[in-house]
Amino acid sequence: MQLYKTGRYLEELEAIIDYIAQDNLSAAEAFFTDLDRQIYRLPDMPLICRKSTKSKDENIRDLVFKGYVVPYRISRAKNRIEILGIFGMNEWDLE
Repeated sequence: MQLYKTGRYLEELEAIIDYIAQDNLSAAEAFFTDLDRQIYRLPDMPLICRKSTKSKDENIRDLVFKGYVVPYRISRAKNRIEILGIFGMNEWDLE
């Protein structure tokens, strides 16, 4: 399976990285590296993360990472994992 990061995900991730970097650049870099490592493992085990709490679709999953939720869609027809966004756990629970 291929990995596809949506524009929304990339924009939200950039805002989070910029925010972390204001206080600690090395922490921002480590956050990005560690998250990317988790995301790039998904094509090998797409069902490893929990079913999304915001969708009834079994193909929408939630990767939980350091206080953030990264929802993704398993698209078998396109043979890819689509990274949909990234949210703080508090934001995710409020929706």
